[in-house]
Amino acid sequence: MSLAQLLPSARLLNAADKLHLIRVLAMDIDDADAVQPLEHARTYRLQSPQFEAGAAEALMQELNSVVAH
Repeated sequence: MSLAQLLPSARLLNAADKLHLIRVLAMDIDDADAVQPLEHARTYRLQSPQFEAGAAEALMQELNSVVAH
């Protein structure tokens, strides 16, 4: 079954069942030895606008301009 065939049915699920589906799929990926794009128990740095100079201010300006329109 392809993803295109599966998505319409998954979208009909209630919120609790969608969360359960996400958990089941995440556990399947975690248990799969062939799929390990990240190393287990390793810490990774993530880019965040919180730590970029001026990023929060730029985001706030964009939000304000969207709200104004």
